[in-house]
Amino acid sequence: MSRAVMYQAFGGPEVLELREVPEPHAGPGEVRVRVTAAGLNPMDWIIAAQPEVAARFGITVPSGFGSDLAGVIDEVGEGATGFAVGDRVHGSVLGRAIADYVVARPPADALWHTPQGLSDKLASTLAVAGLTAAAALAAIGPRPGDTVLIGGAAGGVGVFAVQLARLAGSTVIGTCSPGTFGFLRRLGAEPVAYGDGLADRVRELAPGGVTAATDLFGTETAQAALALGVMPERISTVAAGPDPRGGIRATGGLDAAPDALEQITGAIVAGELTVPIAAEFPVERIRDAVALQAGRHVHGKVVVTL
Repeated sequence: MSRAVMYQAFGGPEVLELREVPEPHAGPGEVRVRVTAAGLNPMDWIIAAQPEVAARFGITVPSGFGSDLAGVIDEVGEGATGFAVGDRVHGSVLGRAIADYVVARPPADALWHTPQGLSDKLASTLAVAGLTAAAALAAIGPRPGDTVLIGGAAGGVGVFAVQLARLAGSTVIGTCSPGTFGFLRRLGAEPVAYGDGLADRVRELAPGGVTAATDLFGTETAQAALALGVMPERISTVAAGPDPRGGIRATGGLDAAPDALEQITGAIVAGELTVPIAAEFPVERIRDAVALQAGRHVHGKVVVTL
């Protein structure tokens, strides 16, 4: 037997249970990962809490939980290529990552080799947030001389977006709560409080204007960018759906470039990008971990260890 976080009905953190399950094994074309760490994302608890969202991802109850993971390949099925027993890996397997063992079928399930110098805890935070940030920025093309406004800059995706925009040579202004200003400044962004009057506050911070924007939370930042004169084609969103006018670019992790995650891991190993770990919980405290992450006030990433 092995362990997996499961839920039998949709709901909040209270529905999550660490249960004993039959130990899975790799079949033809599959590999098995002995999971050591899993990074949480908003989509994890939203899927578990909202049946209509789960349905869009093809998830029904009972279900496993979590998407991002890191660990070691310990079984390789017949015909599976690209991985060997003992390989350190990280990646994303929707709705079943937080378990002692996860069977994956690359490339349908996204797995990457974990480079030397990158811990499993950090690697487990990268797939969803890193690819989403990369796609959001690729849609607007930040470059030297740009001033980029990033909405939700202190969240799990935001910490990547801020640093990637800075690596592209742009000046970054990030929306957050006042208590997070110091955190964002340490990442290289100029913080600004979200809420009513956002455009006016940004105008004071950037009298020379804003040239591009990405909204990682909703539509407030995108609307402020339009009010500041940013061209719609240089505004992206990841949680607002398509723009009915066809100008603002809706995107997500699936749109990221094929080598986007390798570039991110390379930047981390080179010391050019940091991954703030806001909190770490053993899997036995999965409900506490999800409750913290779902509170929307986490500065960085939450990691569950197995």
